[in-house]
Amino acid sequence: MIPQIKIFADASSVQEIRSYSLETWISGFTTNPTLMRKSGVTDYKTFAIEAIDAAGGKSLSLEVVADDLPSMLEQGQILGSWGANVVIKIPITTTTGESCLPVVRSLLDDGLAVNVTAMMTDDHLQDLLDITESADTVIASVFAGRIADTGIDPVPIMSRYADSVSSVEGCQLLWASPREVLNILQAAHCGCDIITVTPDLLRKFSGFGKDLHAFSLETVRMFYRDATSAGLSINQ
Repeated sequence: MIPQIKIFADASSVQEIRSYSLETWISGFTTNPTLMRKSGVTDYKTFAIEAIDAAGGKSLSLEVVADDLPSMLEQGQILGSWGANVVIKIPITTTTGESCLPVVRSLLDDGLAVNVTAMMTDDHLQDLLDITESADTVIASVFAGRIADTGIDPVPIMSRYADSVSSVEGCQLLWASPREVLNILQAAHCGCDIITVTPDLLRKFSGFGKDLHAFSLETVRMFYRDATSAGLSINQ
């Protein structure tokens, strides 16, 4: 059973995007420079144009690669011109901590959709909500997985953020950087609108609702099969 939340595939290649675009339960796609580097992308425009086509009209977030506000704005406008399904990804700050919200507001004023990424604090979210209007299309990407990596439970935080975002018509809350399949259910229960999911986690969807007795037996059989295949033995 798929939870009642929009699932965006966190894709690193055009092939992944094309494959998942055929799935009705996938609502959109995100990518970022780190994923692109891992998949060997060197020509951004070629990758982006192919990815836009592969997405089949579904939302596709493409991130700017500049670190100053004027260049971010220019790059965002370029990305937005490449396809109607493009959502422009803008980090919440530059690498020096300067707010990128002036760029976000300018792109929204141009009628473009924006995904504000790498958000992790109350101030990040509130500052974004303060500049968001009902006519806007904004995704607030809060890195719940990275919050969890610090030892802080993201569930109460994301629940609180969902309440705040629900009062701002032009904004959607996205649970970013999930670490396990359980995060999908947690994000849905928190009231998040969207969650990004890596292909590795997407492949685990078959385990939803699985009988635990059967799962245990599969696991025991796997251990035995691998021991036998490796030729392992225990002798006195």
